[in-house]
Amino acid sequence: MNVLLGIDGTDPSFDALDEAIRRTREAGDDLTVAIVDRDAVELTPEEIEGRVSTRLDESSLAPEIVRLEGHAGSRLVETADSEEFDRLVIGGGQRSALGKIQLDETIEFVLLNSETTVTLVR
Repeated sequence: MNVLLGIDGTDPSFDALDEAIRRTREAGDDLTVAIVDRDAVELTPEEIEGRVSTRLDESSLAPEIVRLEGHAGSRLVETADSEEFDRLVIGGGQRSALGKIQLDETIEFVLLNSETTVTLVR
């Protein structure tokens, strides 16, 4: 399976990275890591890439790492759909006090607009 992982520097996106690494090892998937820049995150794309590279080095995997410029959701959807990925993996979402899932605008955009299957890691 050809998998695109979107990572924005949030804790849930690093959780998704860990899950994608585990899955890649088990299933032999082809993994591409796409770093997106979001204003709500304090890490720079360079810092995100450094943390991603460290985790990948520890896992002994060597997937391609790309940076996507522009609106994070749009670029992830565009990349996943145009480059014929089988799955787009993103991290995020929280439960409200009433137990309902809350999604930020980027996650919502990806879920509503991607023609590629999306896996949300929470």
